[in-house]
Amino acid sequence: MCGIAGFVDFKNLSSLGILKKCTDVLSHRGPDGSGYKFIQNETAQVGIGHRRLSIIDLSNAAAQPMVYGNSIISFNGEIYNYKEIKKTLIELGHKFQTHSDTEVILHSWSEWGKEMIHHFIGMFAFVIFDQSKNELVFFRDRAGMKPLYYYWDESLLIFGSELKALMLHPSFYKRINYDSLRLFLQLGYIPEPYSIFQKTFKLPPGNWMKLSLKSRKLNIFSYWEVSDYYKRMHLDLSYNEALNATESLLEKAFQYRLVSDVPVGVFLSGGYDSTAVAALLQKNITKKIKTFTIGIKQKGYNEAPFAAKVASHIGTDHTEYYCSQKEAIEIIPELPYFYDEPFADSSAIPTILVSKIARKSVTVALSADGGDETFAGYNRYEYMMKYGKKIQDLPTFFSKILAGFMETIPANKFPILRNHILFHSRYDRIKSFLKDPSEENFMNQIVKAMDQYEAKTLILQETKQLPTKSSDKAFASSISHTLAKMMAIDYVTYLPGDVLHKVDRATMSASLEGREPFLDHHIIQWAAALPINYKYSKGTKKRILKDIVHRYVPKDLMERPKAGFGIPLTTWMQNELRTLIEKYLSDKFVEKQQIFNSLEIKRIRESFFSGKIELSENVWYVLMFQMWYEKWMES
Repeated sequence: MCGIAGFVDFKNLSSLGILKKCTDVLSHRGPDGSGYKFIQNETAQVGIGHRRLSIIDLSNAAAQPMVYGNSIISFNGEIYNYKEIKKTLIELGHKFQTHSDTEVILHSWSEWGKEMIHHFIGMFAFVIFDQSKNELVFFRDRAGMKPLYYYWDESLLIFGSELKALMLHPSFYKRINYDSLRLFLQLGYIPEPYSIFQKTFKLPPGNWMKLSLKSRKLNIFSYWEVSDYYKRMHLDLSYNEALNATESLLEKAFQYRLVSDVPVGVFLSGGYDSTAVAALLQKNITKKIKTFTIGIKQKGYNEAPFAAKVASHIGTDHTEYYCSQKEAIEIIPELPYFYDEPFADSSAIPTILVSKIARKSVTVALSADGGDETFAGYNRYEYMMKYGKKIQDLPTFFSKILAGFMETIPANKFPILRNHILFHSRYDRIKSFLKDPSEENFMNQIVKAMDQYEAKTLILQETKQLPTKSSDKAFASSISHTLAKMMAIDYVTYLPGDVLHKVDRATMSASLEGREPFLDHHIIQWAAALPINYKYSKGTKKRILKDIVHRYVPKDLMERPKAGFGIPLTTWMQNELRTLIEKYLSDKFVEKQQIFNSLEIKRIRESFFSGKIELSENVWYVLMFQMWYEKWMES
């Protein structure tokens, strides 16, 4: 795991010193070493930098940027099946100098060109400068586990694992993209391919990019698309056959993620996904796997006791750490640095804390993200299948009458439930869905804190609603089942934009490599073709995964309401964080900034403190942007 950075400057205004600055700001991603290649040719200046976290082949021979023939690579990630690929390449006549997966990529490029990507199982974002062709190529993994930002203005390309690497180049202009800001206020993150800055983008998952130094043309191509697998015919096999085949596939994918020359551990929450990873790995290993969990001593948020029971049952070497409220709150001022574009998923806080604990014992930690998107685990899937379908089946005139009735009686008029934040949000979303019972509107209502018009009203600048995969009708047009459409959309939006972004920055903040066993592409390609009722059946989410876990952990140890990896944020915002909110959402701060409608911000702030707790997400999202703005735009 590492950090990459660099540039192609057709105006020849860059230097080795600039390359070093852009690269070394990523030292938390790669504390074990650094390397730089600065090339001045007749076309442009090319800079390629690397920060190394040593995982496979710890010797200096595996340092980067690495050169083979006329090609130079800077690579962030891991190719788990590199030994098999290497064996194939040796049979084809290749000779190797190291034991690293990086060298395997270079030889693969030499042998197969862009088709090499179809050989790789792993997580990756890398650049290769092919000097014989005078072009740079960039690749990002299928699910989007590893990040890759780039800035392009037709005379300068800057790239890096994080935005901060781009910002240190003196020719990078920090101009906010207000259309992206509008998306952030709705979602709490900025989805691919957009970023918070103009002319700055994320290379989408499953894509590769080529810059020709001769023509100065930058082109992007797709090499893998999850929707293709949902569009195929369902597999014709019995449930028991599917159960056994799925377990074998999971076990193989999980085993691949143990490839390392340094200690490996597992984040264990005690939920089905992380239990599946730990249990399937531990069953084949005599030595106890190290597992880690973090607890918060507040009812409804503490999964640590469940994780401890699971760890005891499957026999792992378990570390449990209870963080204090003070420790968690002290992470908040650090968020803008590590999440260097606005990001509002508050579970980043416990994820950073558990990463710090794990790093004391291991250099690699396996997480269990992707299980919900792959096997239908989110509550919103159940809401759609249970309630959404019923609303869609209502006569149109009745839906409109009911929506009108709810319009006249706001959620806060219900005395028993008015202090329950979930009641407020669900009430308003059902009301919207009654007005427009389309699948697209359901997805929008269930995942967005604000609708597009609320977000638009908050911003002083004129903005437009940017298209995303969730609004791309062509993306899921031939996916017949509603649940399959929702899962496919989540896989390409929420998963890379929120979940994987969160885990990458949190683990890297502690110089810890995070691996995602569920995101082996063979798993989603298989699971997408399983009959829907093997994943969701009669109110049971993740049916097939749960039945696999029950082979190793008793059902009564696992069955409990689904809980997120969260913190009591609303309570903190009303108390300990009130001073922060009053500072960053104050009339003074907002009016000086000239980005937001100060009257609307004031209304949201005062309404929240007056008891409208349903506005907590709105307040938190604005707070996260304001703290980011102070860190990166004012400093």
